[in-house]
Amino acid sequence: MSDAIALYGTEAPVAAGERLAVGPLSFTLEQGGLRHIRVGAVEIIRGVGFLVRDRDWGTLAPDLELVERTVSSDRIGLHLRAGYRNAGALLSVDLRIDARPEALAVRALGRATGDFETNRAGFTVLHPADCAGCPVRITHPGGTAKDTAFPTLIDPWQPFMDIAAMAHRANGLEVVCAFDGDTFETEDQRQWGDASFKTYNRPLAKPWPYLLRDGAALEQSVTLSWRPVEAARPASPAAEDESGLVRFPQTAILVSAGDARRLVDAPQDIRDVAPQRLLCTLDETRGDIEGQCAAFGALQRRLPDLALDLEAVCAFDLAPLPALRALRDRMDAAGFRPASVLVCPSVDRQSTPPGSAWPACPPLEEVHAASAEVFPDMPRGGGMVTFFPELNRKRPPLTTLDFVSHGLCPIVHAADDLSVMESLEAVPHITRSARALIGDRAYRLGPGTIAMRHNPYGARTIPNPGRDRICMTDDDPRHGAAFGAAYAIGLACALAPAAIAVWTPAELYGPRGLTGPLRTAVTALARLADQPVVSARIEGGLGSLRVGQTEIRVNLTAQPRAGLPPYGWAARPAG
Repeated sequence: MSDAIALYGTEAPVAAGERLAVGPLSFTLEQGGLRHIRVGAVEIIRGVGFLVRDRDWGTLAPDLELVERTVSSDRIGLHLRAGYRNAGALLSVDLRIDARPEALAVRALGRATGDFETNRAGFTVLHPADCAGCPVRITHPGGTAKDTAFPTLIDPWQPFMDIAAMAHRANGLEVVCAFDGDTFETEDQRQWGDASFKTYNRPLAKPWPYLLRDGAALEQSVTLSWRPVEAARPASPAAEDESGLVRFPQTAILVSAGDARRLVDAPQDIRDVAPQRLLCTLDETRGDIEGQCAAFGALQRRLPDLALDLEAVCAFDLAPLPALRALRDRMDAAGFRPASVLVCPSVDRQSTPPGSAWPACPPLEEVHAASAEVFPDMPRGGGMVTFFPELNRKRPPLTTLDFVSHGLCPIVHAADDLSVMESLEAVPHITRSARALIGDRAYRLGPGTIAMRHNPYGARTIPNPGRDRICMTDDDPRHGAAFGAAYAIGLACALAPAAIAVWTPAELYGPRGLTGPLRTAVTALARLADQPVVSARIEGGLGSLRVGQTEIRVNLTAQPRAGLPPYGWAARPAG
């Protein structure tokens, strides 16, 4: 087995980056975009890139050519040409980067050959997640300005609209970011798991997808400047309780009805991992409800020591009360009595972006009132079978709920190795915001896999026959490799202080299943269930977790670090 396969599950090359500096300004050039823009030691912007999305919000990878490069002691000048192809049409973009000790400008001039369909084409600027709580002045195209702040709790909608420039203060600098060529707005990208706020072109309230007609031109620019000021450090998620009263969550593994049938004949597939629970997903839109219930009933009889939780994705072709009564009748007939039940309308698997019409669906108050009447004898949950944005935008009534749940996915907007690991920075922001939303209800999280099982933002997950690093795919090659194990342990470090009751780090079978190094990592983490969390942190590319009398360390980088190999981990008795 090659090193690449062992680490990443694929021979696809790792994206190469080049660190460049002029005066106090430094940044990494990677695939035509700029990352980790710093002035001295201070990261002022997480990234600037020209991005093109397809109709499913997939990111189109460009063909890149370096046309010209000038590097001197007082200037870095780069001219790149990017070609984006979609359904036979081409968007050609000339990108020019002009970096000086006192400012950075990025300009794009593009032209379509053929009618080019896109959801978005233009510059995206990422502001670090630790800008949360920092003061910012938003200047609008007419010249009016408003003093406000980056939200501390995650904003479900866009906190800033109609932006010509924004100036934020953090870490002793005022950073001014000026935009030209389109209408820009900001969304709180932390809710998708990104460690950033994102300012992007073309408001979401406008129709998408849209066409850049054959011959159409676009021109945009982003200019950064900065100056020293007296400013407090950015706000960050409040420190979680490390008093020992928080306990590590129980581990659940996701199973479909097909998985249940297979597991009945091969119970050893789960026994050595020894999770406390199985999350049984029943999807009414797939039909054969009796067969799905029968599969879970048979599994419960085969593995009586495991708690089986039901995730019921309901079509609600009938009103909620008769629909759930019919489901309960089928469960009872199959002898399936779950330890808990979460009800989620099937239409809520799709996101409702700003400006979009909400799909037809019974009110959640009616859905969960019916669930309380039909399932009075078991704990009941609400929330989303997708991700935190959907929960944050469509909040369940808490009156009749015992727990609230949502999933995680780190490859919604970016899928390179560094971005996936950086998404762990956003987990405390998500858990803090979720806790503010759900109060004292039990908090369940998952599935939390690298790849997606559902794409709330398009008609499908993105196929990945080339086993590459791509956004919104349902099959990521890193999942079952050393990288996937390190990510799972890093996720455990990030969520451990947040008093999560149950987490689901994997499915049982399939591309997001328990396989390879991930299986070993999940087995070790499952043994920590219900033990007190003594400490948990991620810093400098290393994660550390002490639960009860066990200490786990993990290297979240591709370089050997602190005695650990790339993406390696080790567990030992705490001393």
